[in-house]
Amino acid sequence: MGAYIAKRLAAILLVLLAVSALIFWITQVLPGNVAYSILGQFATPDQIAAVEAKLGLDRPIIVQYGDWIGGVLRGDFGRSMLMDRPVAPLVLNAMGNSIQLAVIAMALVTVIGIWSGVWSALRYGRLGDRVVSSLNFISLAIPEFFWAIVSLMIFAGLLRWLPATGYTSISEGVGPWASHLVLPVITLVAGLVPHVSRLTRSSMVETMRAQYVVAARAKGLTESRIVWHHALRNALLPTITILAIDVGVLMGGIVVVETVFSYPGLGRLLIFAVEQKDIPVIQAGVLVITAIYAFANLGADILYSLLNPRIRYHGAAE
Repeated sequence: MGAYIAKRLAAILLVLLAVSALIFWITQVLPGNVAYSILGQFATPDQIAAVEAKLGLDRPIIVQYGDWIGGVLRGDFGRSMLMDRPVAPLVLNAMGNSIQLAVIAMALVTVIGIWSGVWSALRYGRLGDRVVSSLNFISLAIPEFFWAIVSLMIFAGLLRWLPATGYTSISEGVGPWASHLVLPVITLVAGLVPHVSRLTRSSMVETMRAQYVVAARAKGLTESRIVWHHALRNALLPTITILAIDVGVLMGGIVVVETVFSYPGLGRLLIFAVEQKDIPVIQAGVLVITAIYAFANLGADILYSLLNPRIRYHGAAE
C-alpha cells in the first residue's frame, strides 16, 4: 500500500506540473491587458510599457514560467497584479471559505445520496422507488443556477428566512454563519445527490441479488444485518468512485454558486481574476483546485482498496 500511494503521489505531482504549464500558457493568450486594468483606459503607451516592465510581462514566456514555478515550489505564488498583494494569503483565505461549503455539501450529499439509494433499492419496483427515481431524474435535468435562483426567491425573498448573499465568519456566531451557508449548500446538494443516489440504488439492487445474499437469507440472518453488514459494503464500491468525481463537479459548481450568492470563496475570486486578467491569482487558483481534485481521487482509491482487499493487494503488488 505504501508503494502504491508513493506512485500515486508522484503521478499527482506530474499532473500538477503539466497543469501549471498549461494554465500558464492559457493565461498568456487571454484577451485584454492587466496594465490597462491598473492604469485605466486613458493610459499612454509609455505608461503601459512601464507597468508591464515592472510586472515582468515584457520578458519571454519561458522565463516568466520558470520564475513562477520556482516560486511555487518554494510556496511563493507571486503577487496579485491588480491588488499588489501576495497571492498565497488571498487564495488560502478564499479556499478556506470554499472548503466550508464543499465539506458540508459533500457530507450531506454522501449521507442523503447513499441513504436514499439504499432505501429506493430495498423498495425496487414499488411506489417509493419510483418516486425517488423520478425526483433524481428531475433534479439531474435542472442546472445549478436554477436551484440557486429558486432558493433565493423562496427562502430569501418570499419567506425572508435566510440572507440572500454574503458571508459571516463563525467567530461572529454559529447562527449567522450557518444562515449564510444554507442556500449555497442547498444549491450544491440538489445537483449532486441524484448522482450518488442513482448509482447506489443500481449497485444495491444488483448486490441484493448476489448468491452470498441469498445464502445469508438461507442461514436466517435478519434483513437489516444482510443490508448494512454485508450487501452495503460491496454496493458502495462504485459509489466511492462517483463521490470522488463529484468533488470535481462540486468545485466547478462552487464557481456558479459563489457568484450567485456573492460568497467570498475561491470560485468568486477566480471569476474576478479572469475578468481583470490577474494572471498570478488565476494560476494559483486553478492549481489549488486541481490539487484538491487529484487528492480527492487518491483518497477515493485508498478507501476503495480498504473496502476491497483484492484491489489493495493488487495495487501493492504493482
